[in-house]
Amino acid sequence: MGYRTVDSAAVEPTPDRPCELRRLTGAAGLEHVALNRYSAAPGEEIPLAYHYHDEQEEAFYVLAGEIEVETPEGTFAVGADELFAADAGSPHRAYCPADADRAAEVLAVGAPQTEGDVHVYDPHGEA
Repeated sequence: MGYRTVDSAAVEPTPDRPCELRRLTGAAGLEHVALNRYSAAPGEEIPLAYHYHDEQEEAFYVLAGEIEVETPEGTFAVGADELFAADAGSPHRAYCPADADRAAEVLAVGAPQTEGDVHVYDPHGEA
């Protein structure tokens, strides 16, 4: 058996990101699921790019504030205590709207945890 607790505030933010990202996966000793905590100010993006995953399913649970998630099917508004989920192969781009009243606090979960599974998606189909 194995158990751990993690204080997300004690995990150093990842540098060179469009918003604050604290990678909780390693701190929690997880092997099969990716777990990240984001704090995105109004106008900040959560991922590095509009993207999709080959195998990984991804979910964003909004702890506080709001996010919008752009997809080829439209933009989803996701508020506090709501969850947005993307199937593998489904392009998406999450961000805190520029006109939001406060920063968005988001817990992102992806499974299975994979390497090299993420691909940039161009919504305009340009190379």
